Amino acid sequence: MSSVAGQLARQEARRRDGTGSNSNAVPFQQQDFQQLRSACLRDGVLFCDPAFPADWSSLGYNQLGRYSSKTTGLEWKRPTELCSNPQFIIGGAKRTDICQGALGDCWLLAAIASLTLDPQILARVVPSGQGFQQDYAGIFHFQLWQYGDWVDVVVDDRLPTRDGKLLFVHSAEGSEFWSALLEKAYAKVNSSYEALSGGSTLEGFEDFTGGIAETYDLKDPPPHLFPLMRKALRLGSLLGCSIDVISSYETEAITGQKLVKGHAYSITAAQEVRRVHAYGSAVQLLRIRNPWGQVEWTGAWSDGSREWDAVRPEEKSKLEHSADDGEFWMSFSDFLRQFSRLEMCNLTPDTLSSDEVGRWSYSQFEGAWRVGSTAGGCRNYPATFCSNPQFVIRLQDVDDEPHDGEDGCTLLVGLMQKDGRRERRFGRDLNTIGFAIYQVGRGPPTLHANKYTTAYCRSFRTFINLREVCDRFKLPPGEYVIIPSTFEPHRKGSFVLRVFTEKQADSRSERERERERERETERERERERERETETERDRKRERERERETERETERERETERERQRERERERQRERQRERGRERDRERERERERERERQRERQRYSSHEMRAALAEAGFQVNSTVIQEIVSRYADDQCAIDFDCFVGCLIRLETLFSESTHRHTPSKQTPRPQSSKYQGLVSHTLQLVL
Repeated sequence: MSSVAGQLARQEARRRDGTGSNSNAVPFQQQDFQQLRSACLRDGVLFCDPAFPADWSSLGYNQLGRYSSKTTGLEWKRPTELCSNPQFIIGGAKRTDICQGALGDCWLLAAIASLTLDPQILARVVPSGQGFQQDYAGIFHFQLWQYGDWVDVVVDDRLPTRDGKLLFVHSAEGSEFWSALLEKAYAKVNSSYEALSGGSTLEGFEDFTGGIAETYDLKDPPPHLFPLMRKALRLGSLLGCSIDVISSYETEAITGQKLVKGHAYSITAAQEVRRVHAYGSAVQLLRIRNPWGQVEWTGAWSDGSREWDAVRPEEKSKLEHSADDGEFWMSFSDFLRQFSRLEMCNLTPDTLSSDEVGRWSYSQFEGAWRVGSTAGGCRNYPATFCSNPQFVIRLQDVDDEPHDGEDGCTLLVGLMQKDGRRERRFGRDLNTIGFAIYQVGRGPPTLHANKYTTAYCRSFRTFINLREVCDRFKLPPGEYVIIPSTFEPHRKGSFVLRVFTEKQADSRSERERERERERETERERERERERETETERDRKRERERERETERETERERETERERQRERERERQRERQRERGRERDRERERERERERERQRERQRYSSHEMRAALAEAGFQVNSTVIQEIVSRYADDQCAIDFDCFVGCLIRLETLFSESTHRHTPSKQTPRPQSSKYQGLVSHTLQLVL
């Protein structure tokens, strides 16, 4: 999520104040050149870059690592330690200022050499006002294009040397250091010098211009290639070429005519010349430069070759230059035979002031493939393909004066994956990437499974593990969806998608497109509201009030229904409480019945009473029994145990008292006569 938020913040900053543009570059790693230089001048010290220190970590991780033999004896020195009068640039930047050293970055040096041909582009990359005299503080800065943004890169001037000489790129002048410092800045943004080994001139072209590059296979060249190259050079495009190698053993092998295989050359001019005594078509020539600054082509039209003898003197004086400086002329026909690949970098509209360049329309998007979310893979995986990021472009006007005579809209699409060189030290390879273009019919331009037919798909011709894939299309006017993807699903990575069109085109990400449609819908509603009359608005308000009244009524009904539900819940609770009380009463009744049963078990009938009294030693007649029953018995003429015990106590007391009255001197057994029984009966009536 943090990366998404960062992308949105950068896009908003670009729209607001041009942050990341050529005129407002972003400080790389938040190092501000002016502030750092002012601090060094104030403190009287030379700048030492903590973000790219002068040690083995800045050199590399393998071939140029800490324990590599290639770094033995290496020392970091400032230009002031290498010569008595160092200069940043002597007499302006020239192609001869770039001579390759021990690093395999000829592709980069070829791009730098092409850079010197255009002062305007060079001034963008190499800001003026730098040197070793006034305000020298050991700090320099350069501006490079990195994945959609221009960044201002700060470096100190400590350079790798061995035996007092620069180890990597250097100038033929010996005391000129702008190219070596530019190489260091480029190494810094890619994490190390070793990360620059091996590459394509296109990569350097793009990072120095912000342009978009194309590649042409010279074994199958397109028609009208020479006029295209000539026009591109006039428009300031940067061109490079190379010879393919079959195996690693051929890398930088020199042919019999002094061309270097697997080596990046820059093309600096295209010219037609006519021979003095020849009739017919002119000879098409290309001027090519070896960034080594030496080893030149020795075939036709090379320095001092006899072909120049047939050229008019005024043309020959302008074109021929015999010097072992790595630059030479070659006929276009020999160029097609000798070289394998042509690379061309088309510049963005703001790169040059030429009105011709302004015809390009340029759009740029950032995106990412996230595992489990937007990493859907190519069309071979239909279940996940539609989850890839999608970008919409609308082509409205056909090209002016199409070169092939067919109407259509030229579309140049470049897909670039980020940070490939920085990831090398961790053993990570580039993803295999490509893109597909679908034409959108009516309806929302969002790709879902099986929504667009294959007939409307124009895919990049092959997926490949390069930093960027690019292709040129000519499409009929309409709306299209561009879908960038990795070849296999579930491959994470981030990318920049760039679109060049000859005519103005409306292009944006699908999310932006959806938001724009929502905004347009809202604007249309606003316009519709403005067109409505006051009466209509009153009717709308009245209807709204009615709806509000209905809603209020419905809310009241709902409130009443809630009250009813609450009352019903209260009744249910009361019924539950009543059932609880009834259960309590029932339990009390059950306890009472149990007590009754207990008493029942302890009650005595009149017969049981007489037997119990007899058992206790009391002999009583029926009259006494009747008196006891009338006093102690219940409705069923039964006496419970408690009453029986009480009766016994009273009888015992009576008999004791009676005995003492009549026989005070001598205790005798209880009398059994009827006269005595009558006395007891009479006494019981009184007592009981």
